[in-house]
Amino acid sequence: MNDTPDVQAVRDGREVPGERHDSGVFDAHAKSDVSDAVAVSDVHPVDEILPPGRMLVASFQHVASMYAGAVSVPIVIAVASKMSAGDTAVLMVGSLLMAGLATLLQTLGIGNFIGSRLPFVNGVSFAGVGVMLTILATEGGVQAGMPVVFGAILVSSLFGFLVSTYFSRLVKFFPPVVTGSVITLIGVSLFPVAYGWIVDPTAHSHRNDPKNIALTAATVLVMLLLQKFTAGFLKQIAMLIALVFGTLLAIPMGLADFSALKEADAFGLPSLLHWGAPSFSLAPILSMCVVMLVILTESTADMIALGKIVDRPVDEKTIARGLRADALGSAVSPFFNGFHNSAFAQNIGLVVISGVRSRFVVALSGAILVLIGLSPAAGALIAVVPMPVLAAVSLFLFGSIALSGIQMLLRADLQRGDNTLIAVVTIGVGLIPAVNGSFYASFPDWAQIVLGSGISTGCILAVSLNLLFNHLGRKASSAAAPEPALPH
Repeated sequence: MNDTPDVQAVRDGREVPGERHDSGVFDAHAKSDVSDAVAVSDVHPVDEILPPGRMLVASFQHVASMYAGAVSVPIVIAVASKMSAGDTAVLMVGSLLMAGLATLLQTLGIGNFIGSRLPFVNGVSFAGVGVMLTILATEGGVQAGMPVVFGAILVSSLFGFLVSTYFSRLVKFFPPVVTGSVITLIGVSLFPVAYGWIVDPTAHSHRNDPKNIALTAATVLVMLLLQKFTAGFLKQIAMLIALVFGTLLAIPMGLADFSALKEADAFGLPSLLHWGAPSFSLAPILSMCVVMLVILTESTADMIALGKIVDRPVDEKTIARGLRADALGSAVSPFFNGFHNSAFAQNIGLVVISGVRSRFVVALSGAILVLIGLSPAAGALIAVVPMPVLAAVSLFLFGSIALSGIQMLLRADLQRGDNTLIAVVTIGVGLIPAVNGSFYASFPDWAQIVLGSGISTGCILAVSLNLLFNHLGRKASSAAAPEPALPH
């Protein structure tokens, strides 16, 4: 095998503090000496096993960055359907437990059939929130509606597992202009989520408490200073340091709540089928099957993006294995009171910022999530981190995702007017739900499933416009050939 650029540089006597790979993303992970560089010459960074201390810290960063998103869906469902505190805890524990198991499926895999084996964090998908709330309202409440919700999730997940192989063959319709537009949209559309976390959720007005803004700003400043004045391992864990700093600063500001720790048990088994056996109804199942297709679309785009970022481009087989992991994790979730699982884009941003590409780091974060799901006390400890602090670090994560998408777009031929049009329409239309959440409120429920998710709408638009301009009706003599697709 040929030497990696780092190894060759060391042998040539050149210092390599970091470099840009073909993905266009800066890798800050540097080798400590010649022997270390030579020792890993045959190990791709994705398959690298870090020293235990570094691996544990890097894993906690992934858990911290996705925790708020992982519990957001169960909280939204619980609040909207007026669940009790006990039922809300059941949903949160189930979501965290299944996020961990799904992450282990993605990173470690099963044989050569399941799992992308990329540093891919899975968690509860937002795509099905609208459908689940509609089902609960139609069925007359939580007790009757939750079995129907879980039945629809189970069937739609099995459907997703069966179609994963065929869905992955669409990868040729995801050239740089498509993936770049969608990933840029993902990053930009997540910014309002971070802004929402700055607002005090208990406030009765839309005015934000200046203390929340001050806490967010202070955490951002610490993150910037750490990125500027630290190097090596400290720079890689800058986000975790900023989270700890922000939480400690929140204590004298009165913005940290430790009350949940007092009542949390150290260990607790999940409540299996808390609302009873799944119930099956045709209309909810069909709606959830549409949601599953949306999830497969988002995960495909995320896998393509992550593959480029970690310098291991994905092919159809890798995507099929990754989609099967999504679907299998989602199929098991209802039994533990969890929902659909899919890729968490903010953790892709963390891979960019930290420069740590090891899938085993993410696998360990999956194991940590499982432990948190089995330990209410551990979940309560992480929940101590104030939302404005999480918002601060999320701004960096979401911005890194958007930047990755822009870097992909730079590799597309944007001088061709058609490609520019694809990017403009995809991003412009995809941002509508993020800017105005009620924009599609008058549309039928089935239409809101797709249109309510700007990422889903943008992905469908990008693929459709690419087909229209770069594939359909193109003459063989055309001077401008379509952009090359990803490898098969």
